[in-house]
Amino acid sequence: MNATVLCPVQGLIEKGTILFDKGKIVDVGKSVNVPKAAKVIDVDGQYVLPGFIDAHCHQGMFDGTIGWAGRDGNEMTTPTTPEMRGIDGFNPFEPSLKEVLRGGVTTINTGPGSGNVISGESFVIKPIGSGVVDEMIILSPSGLKVAFGENPKRVHGAENKRMPMTRMGVAALLRKTLTDGINYLEEWRAFGIKSREAREKDEAPPKPPKRDLGMETIAKVLKQEIPLHAHAHRADDIATAIRIAEEFDLRLVIIHCTEGHKISKHLAKKKIPAVLGPTMLWTSKPETRERGFETAVILNKAGVLVALQTDSITPMNYFPLLPMYTIKHGMSREDALRCVTINPARILGIQDKVGSLEPGKDADIVIWSGHPFDFYSEVTQVFINGKRIQVE
Repeated sequence: MNATVLCPVQGLIEKGTILFDKGKIVDVGKSVNVPKAAKVIDVDGQYVLPGFIDAHCHQGMFDGTIGWAGRDGNEMTTPTTPEMRGIDGFNPFEPSLKEVLRGGVTTINTGPGSGNVISGESFVIKPIGSGVVDEMIILSPSGLKVAFGENPKRVHGAENKRMPMTRMGVAALLRKTLTDGINYLEEWRAFGIKSREAREKDEAPPKPPKRDLGMETIAKVLKQEIPLHAHAHRADDIATAIRIAEEFDLRLVIIHCTEGHKISKHLAKKKIPAVLGPTMLWTSKPETRERGFETAVILNKAGVLVALQTDSITPMNYFPLLPMYTIKHGMSREDALRCVTINPARILGIQDKVGSLEPGKDADIVIWSGHPFDFYSEVTQVFINGKRIQVE
């Protein structure tokens, strides 16, 4: 109580109170009826916010402290691996996960990297639990990671002399795999019809098609159960991702979107969300030369649903710097807050659980010594699902 509550949906509430019980928020406001038996935490002079959400990273998939032994995010033995599930390569004790809470982050979307045209399933977790990934998950799968541009070209074409060597090859492989998925679904549909007919005629049932784990994942995408999370930096790669998504009637999220400012109106017209970053790093390859926080500002003004992300390259304890620099380049504080809370929640499809401080949502609450976008503010307390979590 006595908090400066800052919520992307309810706005600023001075001297506010948040009541939560059994892991859920019960009430938020200035005049909350607090039960006599409730434990009261007085945070007078401090800011209380929903936990931040990193909509794209690889935490738990790459442990840089042990070299090759910790690289479990890219199965680059073949260019398409839709059967890969990120949860099977996730290490809950990977060192970078300790940095998450210090950045005010309570939810992350993590998973495979971008070495393949199709890399595998991503998933959403909260950094809590007994060290078993199954206890951390709030959504799995959250999307199928695919990649355009230089990464799959380099890994498979330049280094291993196999398709794809070109951007045409990347797009062709993705289209071919999606077409294989359509054929796979048709085989099972035909099997269902034949099975029904056999039952009606009291005949022996037909032999079912062989299961294919990769095609089962592709089927989830084709049926719009999960979106494509498309790694794309250059404007032409972004346009290709949109073109393919429209051809196959798929849900799409653009990851990185480095040159999104060049085609902001196109992205807005197509209603494609963008998860921008990493921006706080050197130019690592030609397609990232135009990285900048201005891109988030331009896309936001155009009406694109924007989220900010670290990609695991920016240590997550520095996560608040992302909205801070976006503000510095022209975005309002209110919109910057949305880019790390409710926007990523909506992009990931978990807005009914996290992303704001509203009754019925998970009690993921972070207490800051001051406004989180002021440089010297620090995280003082963190609650996830209503339980206080030690910040290391």
